[in-house]
Amino acid sequence: MYCVTPGQRLVLASASPRRLELLGRIGLQFDLAPAHIDESLLPGEKAAEAAQRLARLKAAATAVSRAGAAVLAADTLVALDDMILGKPDDAGQAKKMLGLLSGREHRVVTGFCLRGEGWEELGLAETKVRFRSLAPAEIESYVASGEPLDKAGAYAVQGRGAALVEWVSGSYTNVVGLPLAACVRLMMRRGIIRPASQPAPQLN
Repeated sequence: MYCVTPGQRLVLASASPRRLELLGRIGLQFDLAPAHIDESLLPGEKAAEAAQRLARLKAAATAVSRAGAAVLAADTLVALDDMILGKPDDAGQAKKMLGLLSGREHRVVTGFCLRGEGWEELGLAETKVRFRSLAPAEIESYVASGEPLDKAGAYAVQGRGAALVEWVSGSYTNVVGLPLAACVRLMMRRGIIRPASQPAPQLN
């Protein structure tokens, strides 16, 4: 569907298998170079501010060793009112997060950054998600599956966590971990990717 423009190189600064899968699903070939940064939140920092700041830091960290390449980085956070829910440290924290989200609406915020030689652009996507009311046994069972332990907000909408979600308003792929339409639009505008050439028609 899409391809990297000849003469360009694309690097994904992430260890997330979900982001890798989303970009691969649309045909893009890219290098994978996870960024290692301090992802601690600053005092009083809002979810949108934190997500964009962390995405920018990830892109900058990876760009140091990838001269000449376009680097795409992202950071996803779950916000319940003014509370930011990152990845749970353990099963107990995952249960607590899911209990807080049960029967309520929350926001999934992803900051993303595309960085090239001498330039960078930041973007932000926000999706509203509502959980149905969860029985304690459901939370226990879901956490026991292990799926919540490396996910922001302690759930994966593309996995077993889909059973917990009543509705999604906004970009679904943003909840997965990357607002794909927004990132594609940015990379096309910057000339990093383009629609793939159509295969030649077969002659009868």
